[in-house]
Amino acid sequence: MKSHKHNDSSQMKEALQHDTQQNPQKEKEKHEKEQCSNDSRNQDSFLLSSSGICSAENVKDGQAECPEFLQQMERTLSCCQLKDMKRLQHGDMKLGPLRFTRRHTVLIDVDTFNSQRKFLPTKGRDLWHSDFVKMPCSQSANQKSKWDVISKKLKSLASKKTVSVKDVEEAIIKYNPKYKDQWSFDALHTFNKNIPDTENYFKTLFPKIAALALKLPDFVNKAIPLLRKGQSATITLSQVQISCLLANAFFCTFPHRNTSNPTAEYAGYPTINFNSLFGNWSERKREKLRAIMHYFKEVTDESTRPKGLVTFHRECLSYTDMPTWESCKENLSKLHITSEGQIELEGKGMLQVDFANSLIGGGVLGSGLLQEEILFLINPELIVARLFTEKLEDNECLIITGSQQFSSYSGFGDSFEWAGPYEDQSERDQWARRKTQILAIDAMNFRHCMDQYKRRHINRELNKAYCGFKGYDGHEKPDIATGKWGCGAFNGDPQLKALIQLMAAAKAKRGLAFFTFGDEYLKQSLQHIYELMFTEGITVGTLYKLLCEFSSAKHRDSDVDLFDFIKKNIRNSKSHL
Repeated sequence: MKSHKHNDSSQMKEALQHDTQQNPQKEKEKHEKEQCSNDSRNQDSFLLSSSGICSAENVKDGQAECPEFLQQMERTLSCCQLKDMKRLQHGDMKLGPLRFTRRHTVLIDVDTFNSQRKFLPTKGRDLWHSDFVKMPCSQSANQKSKWDVISKKLKSLASKKTVSVKDVEEAIIKYNPKYKDQWSFDALHTFNKNIPDTENYFKTLFPKIAALALKLPDFVNKAIPLLRKGQSATITLSQVQISCLLANAFFCTFPHRNTSNPTAEYAGYPTINFNSLFGNWSERKREKLRAIMHYFKEVTDESTRPKGLVTFHRECLSYTDMPTWESCKENLSKLHITSEGQIELEGKGMLQVDFANSLIGGGVLGSGLLQEEILFLINPELIVARLFTEKLEDNECLIITGSQQFSSYSGFGDSFEWAGPYEDQSERDQWARRKTQILAIDAMNFRHCMDQYKRRHINRELNKAYCGFKGYDGHEKPDIATGKWGCGAFNGDPQLKALIQLMAAAKAKRGLAFFTFGDEYLKQSLQHIYELMFTEGITVGTLYKLLCEFSSAKHRDSDVDLFDFIKKNIRNSKSHL
């Protein structure tokens, strides 16, 4: 089985260490035992040498002469094991019956679902309106004739046993004639030629995707609202409905979505039609298309077609709900730190952080192939969020509950490879959603590295993280799986970003599992500074003030290290007591 690699953010460009274990589960258990032992020794050593609790001379034959040693040790052994993190699997969210509300649009019939557990589309009106997704099958005066052309071409493809890439290209251009000389299908043609015959099932798959796309008027009867900025709102769809919408994206049928002109109607939204994925061949495109085609293979096969729901929730944190960070009295939450493992595997069942682009999905339909794009490729149902999610503002996030993982992979960027099918065995909740939650939060892009230490930028990142970590509607709140959010090409300081997420998690009363993706130095240094802060009872408010003080110190001396600065200030405070 191929190994997995991870980037430390959606902008990261440097390679990471990867796991080459032959028995992942056995090795994982072995590693956890070794890590627990090593962490205990590291914590003991650190407490003796760094915290000032007890010096080496005070410890004899395993006994501490310091009267407070055992009490302090009990308090400071706070870095927990991965198995101690709270996950959705630990209990069912108390959801109650699935309901349609003013802020929650459900695209299946809730009464039939609640009584019979069936996924029938809800009845509704077709709305050609700026507040809703404009559908290719709309019966509006402007669109009806175009759907006639689209459906005619798709029916022609669906009726064939095999369909060539040339057939696909001709169909798409037939109902998008203005792009005949602008759109390239080079990647799709080259992909078809380069894939080994044993894996090239695409000529028989294309008709099935066309048939799925044709079912849009039957599967989606109700207008899909846009998740607009400044508004908290939720959309729940069936996995079959999502597959149908993505089949239409594959055949580039969505109207008004083919230009990125700043004056265009959907300029504030990500692209959704797949034309950008089909053009400009690259090795990256080959692997992307392998993952996408595998998804369509699964959802067009009756035996593997998924039967569940997925919820997309846009949350807008009001300014009145933003914490006054310097006044926060919360103590730091539990923390698990590891330099190995992966958010989407070891973090399964936790709130998994997507190091997102403000335009959700980033370059998944282009050439991007880092953390967010990979996440969307192995969970293609996430791509449908691009259809209705407007660009995220500074106080907003998107939480997706219930998406299914279809593929395995190795590498990232140029080394990314599709590594075969993935069998998602996650349990389902009361609403038939996979017990998987993905949180999309976009970090700031600091062209000048020093800018991130400004108080207003620290506040922005704190509020962005807190918006996602906060939890809503009284649902169960699993712990958070994250890592070096916004680092790499976005110039984020991993130390600062780690503390910001730790503070936001503490305010939200959730534990944090922090994956450093091969960065052993960050693992050790974060573990040490966390133990010191935990031992000394540093609150979120106190840590915030230290970050603000660090901002001034950093601008006086750009070489000053954040963790060293905090250690020094904590020790100075103790010496003045």
